[in-house]
Amino acid sequence: MTLAEAAELPTVVDLVTAARALGVGRTTAYALARQGKFPCSVYQVGGSYRVPTMEVLRLLGLVATDSGPI
Repeated sequence: MTLAEAAELPTVVDLVTAARALGVGRTTAYALARQGKFPCSVYQVGGSYRVPTMEVLRLLGLVATDSGPI
């Protein structure tokens, strides 16, 4: 995923998109999510997983961790 693609992500992404941004494979991402070990918060919504984009971007160092209010 390029920086431009990351900048265009919605507020919340599916687990596969978050994993792709982090360079993690699909199978590993689902295994980590089930174990509660994915490196970002993961929320289960119905039968799918969702990850806050801001957490992915912070983990990648693309946004400041103390950015303050928007």
